[in-house]
Amino acid sequence: MSSTDHDTFERAARFLESSGDYRVLRKLRPVTGFHAPIPGAEYRVGVAIDVETTGLDCSTDRIIELAVQRFRYDLAGRIVEVGQPRVWREDPERALDPVITRLTGLTDDMLKGQAIDDEVALEILASADLIVAHNAGFDRPFVDKRLPGVAGKAWACSLAEPDWLDLGFDGRALAHLVSQCGWFYEGHRAEVDILALIYLLAHDLPDGRTVMSHLMAASERPSFTVNAVDAPFDSKDRLKARGYRWNSVLRCWSRDIPEVERDAEEAWLKADVYVGHGAPAFLAVSACDRYKAP
Repeated sequence: MSSTDHDTFERAARFLESSGDYRVLRKLRPVTGFHAPIPGAEYRVGVAIDVETTGLDCSTDRIIELAVQRFRYDLAGRIVEVGQPRVWREDPERALDPVITRLTGLTDDMLKGQAIDDEVALEILASADLIVAHNAGFDRPFVDKRLPGVAGKAWACSLAEPDWLDLGFDGRALAHLVSQCGWFYEGHRAEVDILALIYLLAHDLPDGRTVMSHLMAASERPSFTVNAVDAPFDSKDRLKARGYRWNSVLRCWSRDIPEVERDAEEAWLKADVYVGHGAPAFLAVSACDRYKAP
């Protein structure tokens, strides 16, 4: 598309939007930045990451596509520079489930003989002050297993950590959130997903802050893993209903909660689970610890 055509279409889009009866979505395009750098400002490095895998279980399934893209942001969460995406495919040495092929578009022939460049992938991830994924609880265990050299880095989850309803959005799916920002993209592939994620993080909100600013604040707040150690057997249904999941390693019911819910959760456990006998264990969790495999 020529610049003249682009200007013509953009004027048409703005005309439609001005009526109040139409909403126009613009296609995501590669970008080098969203805000102008401020001389003398302090900057940090983020890495947007996404993986495609053979399945959902990090203990038995494997990564088949890894995409990473660096970006630089200031302390206000404004993204001033976006690097080039790096994408690797990897042969899982097993036939793909047809469902995975339909979901990702990847085939056995496309993956045959392919491998992640460990050295480059580690260099990019090691440079990050914060690794961001849209569902870090899924992505991080796969990445930690495949690239153990990045273990201990700080991670943030754009799916779980922002209060999307409070920020004026409905839903949490990446494509849906991006569409509410006025953009659309095609396909479910790792490279496209990280570009969409960066656009989402850079979005300016009505409160004058970016999505990245809110994610940074959420990531920096401590949270807690609550382990209901030695909870009575007959309390398991109450714990499940409250969101606890069985931790087969520690052999107890566990749940992650934000810091502000700690006192209320402790009071509920003492009143409804332990009833005067025993006590739960609260473990403080930082961004470096969140989303690890149990």
